[in-house]
Amino acid sequence: MFATAALAALATVPRASAAPRPRTVPTAATGEMRGMWVATVTNRDWPSRPGLSAARQRAELLAHLDAAVRNRLNTVIFQVRPTADALWPSPYEPWSQYLTGTQGTHPGWDPLGTAVAEAHARGLELHAWFNPYRVALHADPARLTVSHPARRNPGWVVPYGGKLYYDPGLPGVRAFVREAMLDAVRRYPVDAVHFDDYFYPYPVAGQTFDDDLAYDTYGGDFPDRAAWRRDNVDRLVRETAAGIKEIRPGTRFGISPFGVWRNADVDERGSDTRAGVQTYDDLHADTRRWARENWIDYICPQLYWNIGFAAADYAKLLPWWAEVVRDSGTRLYAGEALYKAGDPAQPAAWRDPAELSRHLTLAAEHPEVRGHVFFAAREVTADPVGAMTRVVADHYRRPAEPPR
Repeated sequence: MFATAALAALATVPRASAAPRPRTVPTAATGEMRGMWVATVTNRDWPSRPGLSAARQRAELLAHLDAAVRNRLNTVIFQVRPTADALWPSPYEPWSQYLTGTQGTHPGWDPLGTAVAEAHARGLELHAWFNPYRVALHADPARLTVSHPARRNPGWVVPYGGKLYYDPGLPGVRAFVREAMLDAVRRYPVDAVHFDDYFYPYPVAGQTFDDDLAYDTYGGDFPDRAAWRRDNVDRLVRETAAGIKEIRPGTRFGISPFGVWRNADVDERGSDTRAGVQTYDDLHADTRRWARENWIDYICPQLYWNIGFAAADYAKLLPWWAEVVRDSGTRLYAGEALYKAGDPAQPAAWRDPAELSRHLTLAAEHPEVRGHVFFAAREVTADPVGAMTRVVADHYRRPAEPPR
């Protein structure tokens, strides 16, 4: 799912001004987000492998929901469109290959419909998680099912970094992916629509994302390509938000971006970090603006670093994000790297089962932080070093209602 960015290099871009923006009155909020992601891309969390029977897939899915309940969580963020495909009977896109092993093959049941019903039966919210522009984790369009929209519209597709992406600069692409995603909102009473950190792809050294034709056609009113790309992403966010409100009022819209908007050395409004990736400059996602101007209902930055990590310190990023949302109507949840707990490849702090619990203790000092979401379901269940058990014991002794 989420990319691991190199955090040594510093991008060089002009310093931006810190012009004030009118604030809006925050909405009243109750409850606490206690969530987990269920990633389906590459069968990361579910199903455990492609080609299982419908009964086995369903049983595995219900086991994840039950694990959420056991750990006193209240929200499951379920990935239902991992690679321009679908985990429901979509009229727009093929069934996901991660279900049967063959893209376009009916799995014999409706995973999203079941997930919504079974989550609600357990008192859990179900947030439907979509990836807007990723088409394939390979670069060969011929490997897509014959009816795939990317094969019917080859001009929509850009190969980059060994993968295939839809071009966000094409209005037809934005309109299509928006309608493909909103089909799920029409069909099911999902509690929220959720995007992760992928907009324009993460940079790949020595490669260029070839959107020249789209830029030549549509970019004339912008000072540079980066500003045009940011506007393309802004449009998707605004248009998706409007579509959700029109189709199913009350359904929320949340985004979980990479945790660094910009470094302070580049932009005085940025965080005290030295991240090698900045969403504003590299993914062309102005995540700070979306939160401050209430384009979305919640933001859940991926704060996937330990307290004291030099390039991106959790203890510095959390209060920075709290300030971003202060006095806005956007709710802030912290994305937590449960998957790093116990991993010997990670900094030593992650081998301490109490590291994540300390994150929640720190967050309690910032009232803007309304909860946490853990990546991901596999680790919630397996809990290799007891980090999740420690969080539950220290912070989740009683159930909590999700934010309303």
